[in-house]
Amino acid sequence: MTKKEGPLAKDALKDEEPFDRALRPKTLAEFVGQDKLKDNLKVFIEAAKRRKEPLDHCLFYSPPGLGKTTLASILARELGVNLRTTSGPILERVGDLAALLTDLSEGDVLFIDEIHRLNRLVEESMYPVMEDFTFYIQTGKGPMASTVKLAVPRFTLVGATTRAGLLTGPLRDRFGIVGHLGFYTLPELTSIVRRSSGLLGISADTGGCEEIARRSRATPRIANRLLRRVRDFAEVEGTGVITRDAAKSALDKLEVDQNGLDSLDRRFLRVLTEKFGGGPVGVETLAVAVSEEVDTLTDVVEPFLIQIGYLQHTPRGRMATKAAFEHLGVKPPARLGELFA
Repeated sequence: MTKKEGPLAKDALKDEEPFDRALRPKTLAEFVGQDKLKDNLKVFIEAAKRRKEPLDHCLFYSPPGLGKTTLASILARELGVNLRTTSGPILERVGDLAALLTDLSEGDVLFIDEIHRLNRLVEESMYPVMEDFTFYIQTGKGPMASTVKLAVPRFTLVGATTRAGLLTGPLRDRFGIVGHLGFYTLPELTSIVRRSSGLLGISADTGGCEEIARRSRATPRIANRLLRRVRDFAEVEGTGVITRDAAKSALDKLEVDQNGLDSLDRRFLRVLTEKFGGGPVGVETLAVAVSEEVDTLTDVVEPFLIQIGYLQHTPRGRMATKAAFEHLGVKPPARLGELFA
């Protein structure tokens, strides 16, 4: 079954990825938000440069679109080294990892996206590399088997994951720097939209930037995508300037409501509230009812709904909150009405 995602979900609009890369900040000074993590990284980077050592291995975890890949690129730029990029599912065999490691230079940054999806054998072969910068290759089988020890240049591994709970303990413990990226505030997103509009040569006033930011699910990647779509409507149906009214009109047509919920979010909440009476219900059952993959719901839909107070996890399953019923204009069942009273 092919993984399906909502119109604002991760990996949508693949043809616009070059634009996403063009809008990414190049330095920590340009990076908006995540202030505590940025301040710590500045110290770690400066300390590594003074000691003339590679930065310690870093692990970043968060929902999609909050800046993990961007931070990896910034680290390499700030350190003045090369960036090598791959992802967990691509490294299927130990030989794939060996090819990557032999191509590294001293101090380079190796970025592995979705690191929780590493093949178990590949992951285990990473342990001595992360600790001692030594890679062991086994040749032959049976009595003729032997192990070749290969020295690896000292480098910085940067891992990114949307599912930190799926990382094994031995792998997680080998990262010296662990950072969580949280959702962005409205002022931070407004600043990001304003910066992106300038880079793209889009005319947008403060009201237009705020409206796009408000409906961006607290996620920069989505804010930039909505900015480009609102620009299309402004140029074709408007004056070419993104005002608050122009942004509202365009986003309404895109089915993105005032709180940033898209059609998939609303379908999820309607199934939960109307078909299952607000819950509790298991995520597997919800996935079947919504006709989406479980990973799509847990990685893309649920984090934001929990963040804005529309969904809660309980030992018995997912439950809609009073705010979710109010947003949909649905009256809670009597049993939940008493609970919410």
